[in-house]
Amino acid sequence: MSSATLETAVQFVRGVGPERARLLANLNLHTVEDLLLNLPRHVLDFSDVRSVDELEDGVLQTVAGRVVDVDVRRLSHGRTLSAVLLECVGGHVRGLWFNQKWVLKAFQPNAHVLFSGKPKRRDGRWEFSHPQTKWLEEDVAQPHGGVLACYGLTDGLKMHEMRRIMRETVEQFASTVPEKLPAAFLEAHGLPPIGQALSQLHLPQSMDEYNAGRRRIVFDDLFEFQLALALRRRYWKQHDQAAQMPTTAKIDARIRRLFPFSFTDGQDQAVREISQDLASGCAMHRLLQADVGAGKTAVALYAMLVAIAAGYQAVLMAPTEVLATQHWATIEQTLSQSRVERLLLRGQLSARERERALNDVREGQAQLIVGTQAIIQKDVEFSKLGLVVIDEQHKFGVEQRARFTSGAMSPHVLVMTATPIPRSLCLTQFGDLDITTISELPPGRQRVVTSRVVGAGARNRAWGFLRKQLRAGRQAYVICPRVESTTSSPATDSDEMATDDLEAAFDSAETESVPLASAVDVFEELSAGELGDFRVGLVHGQMDRGQKTQSMEAFDSGEIQVLVSTTVVEVGIDVPNATLMVVLQAERFGLSQLHQLRGRIARGSFQGYCFLFSDTDSAEGNRRLHALESTSDGFKIAEVDFEIRGPGDVLGTKQHGQLPLKVAHVIRDREVLDEARSIGFELVHSGMFDEPQFAPLKVHVLERFGRLMNLSQSG
Repeated sequence: MSSATLETAVQFVRGVGPERARLLANLNLHTVEDLLLNLPRHVLDFSDVRSVDELEDGVLQTVAGRVVDVDVRRLSHGRTLSAVLLECVGGHVRGLWFNQKWVLKAFQPNAHVLFSGKPKRRDGRWEFSHPQTKWLEEDVAQPHGGVLACYGLTDGLKMHEMRRIMRETVEQFASTVPEKLPAAFLEAHGLPPIGQALSQLHLPQSMDEYNAGRRRIVFDDLFEFQLALALRRRYWKQHDQAAQMPTTAKIDARIRRLFPFSFTDGQDQAVREISQDLASGCAMHRLLQADVGAGKTAVALYAMLVAIAAGYQAVLMAPTEVLATQHWATIEQTLSQSRVERLLLRGQLSARERERALNDVREGQAQLIVGTQAIIQKDVEFSKLGLVVIDEQHKFGVEQRARFTSGAMSPHVLVMTATPIPRSLCLTQFGDLDITTISELPPGRQRVVTSRVVGAGARNRAWGFLRKQLRAGRQAYVICPRVESTTSSPATDSDEMATDDLEAAFDSAETESVPLASAVDVFEELSAGELGDFRVGLVHGQMDRGQKTQSMEAFDSGEIQVLVSTTVVEVGIDVPNATLMVVLQAERFGLSQLHQLRGRIARGSFQGYCFLFSDTDSAEGNRRLHALESTSDGFKIAEVDFEIRGPGDVLGTKQHGQLPLKVAHVIRDREVLDEARSIGFELVHSGMFDEPQFAPLKVHVLERFGRLMNLSQSG
């Protein structure tokens, strides 16, 4: 099949036509290739669906049945038992959930479902405790063996229609899809040919067939991406020349004298790795990641001063003006006794101020420049740019980083993030970079004691403890999810009810229409109530800059004892005497965001305490808060957050830096990612990828990723 055939519009697939093509477009399915790569959301394995009289005690099994009754019983100590009764072949079974009465919202009368689990027989009836649950469509309400693929749907398109469309597409086109991988390669890595894999994926006869077909499709997606990363990395190593910036003992001593503290071992190791890159003559492309409070900004400033000492300009680019301004304040304080000429390039400059600033940059008078994305606009010309530091790079995207790597001499590029990045994302979002990690905290930083607070009695005790600490001279943050009063009605995707993660399906429904705590209301309530004896302040993002600065300075000086705030204090705030934090409706925040917020306290020598106020019953919310209670390791927290929410939410890349993958999921497909990474990088590193047998694949990789990754010269 040619590329043109793969681009055939879906309406020309047998049995589709213009009307169904419009429905498929709602699912972003426009071409034959889109249909072939339309992975099932899940599959229904009917190969071991049992009747009631075939069940065995304590063995993993599946039953299919119709919902005939739902019930909630109250147990002792405020506990609940939720039950769903299914009518199955050969009798009835019950599904049981403890303290999760919201589960029953999904079970409608006469709905057909599968329960999977290890049943126990009690009082003459089989019971499944917390079973995995899948909903069945009417056309498969009575399963009869085999494996059935289930796809995402849209209004007007039934599952049996979607299955028929997929069958027609596979039978008409799958066998003619060209194979890009050599036969010997497929055999060596246990991969089926592409046509066979597509048939096994969509029309499996067994779970083994489905898994083999899916693995091949996912492998191709990840493998091609890793090959592109390896090509870009190889080109950089071989051709991307940059200025040599040696760090002599004299330069090192002169820079370290500017800091009022000694570097930790982790910071010293980071400095050594970065200094080697700067002195190499090959452009640095390195990611610096650090846990909250581990001192990445100091390391980045060290690198910038090395570049300036060598006679070059250095730039620090942040995603927002707020963060750029915070970096500027830190740099100004550190360099107060330095002769380095520095400049803050921000959007609020007047035309005359901006022209003067641009001239200073162009003439080289500005040696250290801090700003936002405006730094890389066309009217900004550098005299001698040597180093670019990009903070929170995931909020910019892959293309923008490539803008710094054109021309005969490229600047060194240091990407840094205070959000610890899970390994899977390190191999994808940042897979072309060398990685430096700072995990240890500076001496004296203590682990914050973190407690989830549920119920009125526990809240009263928490406020009492807070008042006692405030009287002892400490300060506190109270964090709210919103600025002003509102009611949240989170949207739910009805198709998610078809997933086999039952608990996640209820998470949004459980919190529907619950008012969000507003900073303005909480400020007024606390000032007149729980904390009426203390000086309470307010800060949030809708205040003008002067108001925010005034509130923060008052809190920093101790004039304000309690600061009610939104997440505007998430980064860049350092008040050593602030040791207490209360997060209201903590389940409404992301896990890494909660970890960032917690990092604002106990930055001095006193013990810190963080209270997570929450009444959620959702499994996801409980899992997040339990993870925060049990560890202060940002890297472990990032892994849990990544598994729960996915890459887009964890890194804030829903709009800016989404991974350019077609079908693979870097959490679910972690093992395949590791395999594809290892094979792809070895293939490029060894030179085998340049051999004729891989020419079709290489052309495809360059066509797919050439523009995104600036690969025009790498192949």
